[in-house]
Amino acid sequence: MSAAEFPKIQENRSRLRLFAVLGGLYLAQGIPTYLFAAAIPPILREQGVSRTAIGMLSLLMLPLVLKFLWAPLIDRYRPFARAHRASWVIITQLGIIAALFGMLAVEPTDVWAIFAVGFFVAMLLSTQDIATDGYAAKYLDPADRPIGNAIQGGSVALGVVIGGTLGLILYHRYGWDVTIVTIAVLSFIPLVAALAMRETDPAADKQAVLTRPSIRNFLARPEARRILWIALVYRASEGLVKSMEGAYLVDAGVPLDWIGYLSGGAAVTVGLGGSFVAALLLRKYGSASVLALLGGLRTICFAIFMLHAFALFSGAAPIFGASFLQTMVRYMEIVALYSLFMSVTSSQQPGTDFTILSCAQLIVYLVGSMVAGRLADMMGYGPLFALATAISGIAVIMTYGMLRSAAAAERPAEAIS
Repeated sequence: MSAAEFPKIQENRSRLRLFAVLGGLYLAQGIPTYLFAAAIPPILREQGVSRTAIGMLSLLMLPLVLKFLWAPLIDRYRPFARAHRASWVIITQLGIIAALFGMLAVEPTDVWAIFAVGFFVAMLLSTQDIATDGYAAKYLDPADRPIGNAIQGGSVALGVVIGGTLGLILYHRYGWDVTIVTIAVLSFIPLVAALAMRETDPAADKQAVLTRPSIRNFLARPEARRILWIALVYRASEGLVKSMEGAYLVDAGVPLDWIGYLSGGAAVTVGLGGSFVAALLLRKYGSASVLALLGGLRTICFAIFMLHAFALFSGAAPIFGASFLQTMVRYMEIVALYSLFMSVTSSQQPGTDFTILSCAQLIVYLVGSMVAGRLADMMGYGPLFALATAISGIAVIMTYGMLRSAAAAERPAEAIS
């Protein structure tokens, strides 16, 4: 090995290490998230819990929406002297594991107890997410952001399999206690990634303390405000469908274990593959075209659910196909949107900047999820899915227009420079 080759080899090793660490960190979030989001709602529905009560479980997303309020504190303070974001990950993950074991004292029909434990877990997850996203935004090279977010999508897919699919299958075969203990024990594994985190920019940390990370600093930048509007518009329709998808499949007569196989199979096939396809598309075509394509496919999925609910389609094949396609689109959206968000984060407050944007897109998702159950009880699944289809189509047009206008505005400035 020549002296000139050694730095490049070291750089490649550092990149691979960073990718592996990010995969473990995002898996840590995915396992408990999809226990509550993908496994527990169908379990509650099988136990006879109303769709309105199931829809209200979407309030567990509230900490994920409001985490921008304490994100500046995570950027500024470090619980352990020799670790910054790693210390936040370790503390929150241990708390999540303890809460999962606490679920053993809860009956699967006790909605309010499940909600209480879930809300505590959501608070810890949201804090952990600030630290993880800040770590990714700060240390990923701009050219590696699509790859890093594809890894995030893959880790989320594995989280669906463990927390969602495995959770449903274990419950169907062995019951509540075995399900909870297994998921809690598996949540210890991602702690290895937290212990492997490396933060090597003390100068930037000192600068962050001096500048006091804040929401105001984010809003002071025009490019950040532009992406904020996109974050608020693009996913405005998804909560209406996603929060009711499991309940709709149950009411359509699909067994719980089939739902588990469907969600898990889609996550590890089209979801995982779609994440890396999105990374390639972003490098070639850019955010505007990729988000327009994904939004169009999402609108088609919602239309299929609508037609099935109105009995214009029959059988399980159409909704299974739409569910698979919707899963692929959702994972590809993660890559496209999060890469766009990272493009406007600053080195002084990466966690704060990214968190504001991720919270914005969750706000509209949460609102849709909260009202979806009520709308389904009031007017049925068909009109609900029709509303989601219309909102999705409008959002795609608006997002594409904003990104194209922003690109056109930047070209003259580039030409002058």
